[in-house]
Amino acid sequence: MPMDLCLGGKATYDIPSNLPCRRTTVGAVDWHRGAEMLQAAGGRLLTLWGADDRDRDGRFRIYAAFLVKEGVAVFEHEMESQSKPTYPSLAEIFPCALHMERAVHDLLGIASMEPDHRGWLRHGGWPQTVFPLRRDFDGSQQFPIDSQPYAFVQVEGDGVHEIAVGPVHAGTIEPGHFRFSVVGEKVLRLEERLGYTHKGVAKRFEGMQQKEGHRLAARLSGDSAVAFSWAYCAALEAITHTTCPPRAANLRALALEHERLANHLGDLGALGNDAGFAFGLTQFSRMKEDLLRVNASAFGARYLFDFVEPGGVVVDLPENASRSLLDHYLVLEEGVSSLCAIYDNHPGLQDRFRDAGVLNQELAEKLGAIGLAGRASGVSIDLRVDYPYPPYDRLNPKLVIQSTGDVGARVQVRFDEIFESLRLCRMLLEDSASGPIRTDCPFGVPGRLGLGLIEAWRGPVVIAIESGPDGSIRRCHAHDPSWQNWPLLEYAILGNIVPDFPLINKSFNLSYSGHDG
Repeated sequence: MPMDLCLGGKATYDIPSNLPCRRTTVGAVDWHRGAEMLQAAGGRLLTLWGADDRDRDGRFRIYAAFLVKEGVAVFEHEMESQSKPTYPSLAEIFPCALHMERAVHDLLGIASMEPDHRGWLRHGGWPQTVFPLRRDFDGSQQFPIDSQPYAFVQVEGDGVHEIAVGPVHAGTIEPGHFRFSVVGEKVLRLEERLGYTHKGVAKRFEGMQQKEGHRLAARLSGDSAVAFSWAYCAALEAITHTTCPPRAANLRALALEHERLANHLGDLGALGNDAGFAFGLTQFSRMKEDLLRVNASAFGARYLFDFVEPGGVVVDLPENASRSLLDHYLVLEEGVSSLCAIYDNHPGLQDRFRDAGVLNQELAEKLGAIGLAGRASGVSIDLRVDYPYPPYDRLNPKLVIQSTGDVGARVQVRFDEIFESLRLCRMLLEDSASGPIRTDCPFGVPGRLGLGLIEAWRGPVVIAIESGPDGSIRRCHAHDPSWQNWPLLEYAILGNIVPDFPLINKSFNLSYSGHDG
């Protein structure tokens, strides 16, 4: 399906992005019809956001970005009504759109025509008639908390009862509420309520200098700092026609793969522990700690919040660092291989992993599964493979995929991606590319929309920037793949028992902070 759809002769043109990207202005009918056409051709909803442009032309706008065969297709729909701006819902076509639409309403007062209008992010933090992302909202305002009971969907029947878990949990994790409807221990329904870690970052971006926004982007979800800061820089560099030097691109990719490695190591240890195998936790925790110490030596920090900057990276590798890194990769690969064999042959682990939390490919495709969780269910999408941006366009990364869609598949994808990331890291270090690690990135011309997309360890992260006057940011929308994948958990748990929920939840390991924004 080409990106330049024939939708009533509406304007279609390229927009700045690190992937091929086309933007089409559509009316209400074509907003819905075009989405149906893209879905029928295998397209996927990447993200959805709104904008208040009343200060420019008296309109509210809604945007949707779709991943299609040729790259990214962006629909822009402007609403004429200022008092009650509405647009057709995409939730029937792309179920993952529902929570995004509810969040847009909480922040902008733009309502989809979906009947579920329960709040998603507000949690009583501001009045129902106040919308923080509108241009006339004073960001310094504070309101008393007025939290109302949430209307969870009720399940009725003989022997059915509810179990409320969260939002405050026993472990040191972020808050999220999980409402189970069960018979005995068997789960009939799960409904999630998130948004407790909403930080108002979209409002914070407004008015920031374009060359400072990457620092905030890096802190949207702490375990994906490199991915988000790179996505921000990719969007800004596309707007300003800035080409990142080859050496800097290599270092960005090396840092991103280290981020992937660290998260997979931590998850594999935690999954072993949740299945009663504490030895796995201790060994993988040790290897993750060793990798973080390597980060400190090679990149100057254990967690790389400020490594990527507009135009390149902050520092180059120290002298002889390549040799040390290659030696560490060999030790890490041997250690992970040994533990992989133990996990594969441990009867207790395999009993817990196999057939637990199954998300089959058909349902994964329908729900819009993406990233690691999608690949474990046979959804073959990886931006590094399918839309390779520099330097992945010359690394020939391999797609890691499983088909069973259970906890075991999500464990195996992590193991296989560790080995593939180590291969990519070696290729990046063996590349003889030298030269500058940064170039000047000027301010963007006001009113330009740019997109940056990077395959983080969970899946694709998206940053959409609109440049403002005098080097400021008019609007910045950040999207974590957890928006697509949190609803998957509500289906993967069905038919399982309540005690298996921590293990199944950990096998997805989705972001609260990145999702809530």
